[in-house]
Amino acid sequence: MDVSMLLEYGWVLLVLVVLEGLLAADNALVLAIMVKDLPEEKRKKALFYGLAGAFIFRFASLFIISFLVDVWQVQAIGAVYLLFMSINHIFRKLVKGKAEEKPKDANKKPAGFWTTVIKVEVADIAFAVDSILAAVAMAVMLPDTPLPAIGGLDGGKFLVIFAGGFIGLIIMRFAANMFVKLLEQRPGLEIAAFAIVGWVGVKLAVYTLSHPSLGVLSEEFSHSTAWKGTFYVVLVGIAAAGWFLSKDKDESSTTENSRIS
Repeated sequence: MDVSMLLEYGWVLLVLVVLEGLLAADNALVLAIMVKDLPEEKRKKALFYGLAGAFIFRFASLFIISFLVDVWQVQAIGAVYLLFMSINHIFRKLVKGKAEEKPKDANKKPAGFWTTVIKVEVADIAFAVDSILAAVAMAVMLPDTPLPAIGGLDGGKFLVIFAGGFIGLIIMRFAANMFVKLLEQRPGLEIAAFAIVGWVGVKLAVYTLSHPSLGVLSEEFSHSTAWKGTFYVVLVGIAAAGWFLSKDKDESSTTENSRIS
């Protein structure tokens, strides 16, 4: 690999680590909510099964997608799914908001242990698909490497996606609390993360439309420096907007208190 290729791969891996961190925090928060009604000992077991399921499903998704990644229909489904997930999440967060929350029924019995575990595993499958599709869409337009192919993926691209997914699991296990606190302090980052997922969906859509079987866009365009530069500039812009336009809750509280006094 030459230096420019290493830098491009390193940049994509860095973006994947940040994106996986935010998605893993969101996933960890959902899993924590799902198991919170269980007794503490069973809660730990359910979370253990959840983490084991996250590991299995994430890498199963990676190996399956690696064999199907060159099929344009699969690329199209992935692009539509990422765009839908992004728009749906942002819509629910901004438009529906608290109106979507339902009052808790005091007479409703909490779900049993195995029912909760099954729900957690189903959530793991959804999280795995989200994570791997986003990673594949990020890595698919990287230049090919001399490494042997795995499935339909270049070996270098596979390793970047694998590393991103693995780091996401580590974050989910050890650093999720830090990311959850960050999301609590700057809630706009969650919206920015899913806006990035949508933008990654656009990237996959461009790659799909430039597939030789479709030819809607030229293959040269999807690999051009101009498109790659535009993609990363917009991506960084979304992340920066999520950070700077999201007021720190502590700062907001201080401002509010000073107005009251």
